[in-house]
Amino acid sequence: MAIAHVLVRVWLPDRPGALGQVASRIGSVRGDIVGVDVLECDGGVAIDEFAVNLADPELVPMLVREIEEVDGASVEEVRVVNHFPDPRLDALESATRLCQVGSVKELHEALVEQVRQEFLAEWSALIVGVGPAEEHVPGNGADAREARVVATSGEAAPAADHIEALALGVAASPLVASGAAGPEDLAAAPLSNHRSVLLASRSGYALRERERGQLIALARIADRLWELLAGA
Repeated sequence: MAIAHVLVRVWLPDRPGALGQVASRIGSVRGDIVGVDVLECDGGVAIDEFAVNLADPELVPMLVREIEEVDGASVEEVRVVNHFPDPRLDALESATRLCQVGSVKELHEALVEQVRQEFLAEWSALIVGVGPAEEHVPGNGADAREARVVATSGEAAPAADHIEALALGVAASPLVASGAAGPEDLAAAPLSNHRSVLLASRSGYALRERERGQLIALARIADRLWELLAGA
């Protein structure tokens, strides 16, 4: 029987010993923990993602039951994957790919494609013409009067007018527009120098704080590269 690579997102109390208790429960079903990623920590609750190798895929339901035996622990989502992602390496590879482009158009296309892949999103999009008009930079391609989709990735991407409406809705809330918050299935990051917003959508399991931070960092890199490419 082939080893099952399992990602398990767990809500657990942010208290000493809780992580060790979950690890012990995973070990009780012959699970080998190969990585732990802290996605959020707020209000006395941590959301951690465990990368676990199981000897048999049929052990997944038992794994969930064992974890939830820990007082205060709850499994948010469990997935069997072909390979474990490496968030830090993935972020560096995305930045490297963006640095290899030769034009603004190619940057837009590479950005949405890398975001979709890195965040396992169903779709991603870049929209210009979103944000305060005084932030408009001449020659950036953004229309001060209306939002406009300039690049998308993913077959599940909705129609352009729907994406543009989402972008304008994001811009209406300063907290969401900053990328710090938002609905669980949608993450946003501003490219402030170009009055643009980068969106990523993923249903099934929530986009968490650490992932939103990664998206913001990638958008900042793209924003600066956009300036350099436009100048060149």
